[in-house]
Amino acid sequence: MADQHRGGMGGGGGGYGDLHRGGGETQQRQGAMMTALKAATAATAGGSMLVLSGLILAGTVIALTVATPVLVIFSPVLVPAAIALALMAAGFVTSGGLGVAALSVFSWMYKYLTGKHPPGADQLDHAKARPASKARDIKDAAQHRIDQAQGS
Repeated sequence: MADQHRGGMGGGGGGYGDLHRGGGETQQRQGAMMTALKAATAATAGGSMLVLSGLILAGTVIALTVATPVLVIFSPVLVPAAIALALMAAGFVTSGGLGVAALSVFSWMYKYLTGKHPPGADQLDHAKARPASKARDIKDAAQHRIDQAQGS
């Protein structure tokens, strides 16, 4: 009776150890299935993209084959027009950039003149003070030499 009890609870069929081992095999099978599913999905997506890129390449070659004679015929008109468009675009971009720069300079000057202390105001004040200090030093040195020359 003790053997039957032990065999039913923790023996070879259906104990904790067996369930644990069986769960690990199931997890391994699920992991392998997920890996296979991921590989199949990646292969399908990659193949689709490869086919699409081939179709786009073929379409590009056909479009260039058809458009080349038209481009050659109209090139005396198209090349100067393209150059003119490029120069106009560069002019507009440059004009816009310089306009933004001018507005930012005016804004900085307004802030500086109204005493709002914009970034870089300390450097400007220091730069203004340096020549004034040098001029004062030169004036003092010249006055000292004049006093020495008159005293002699």
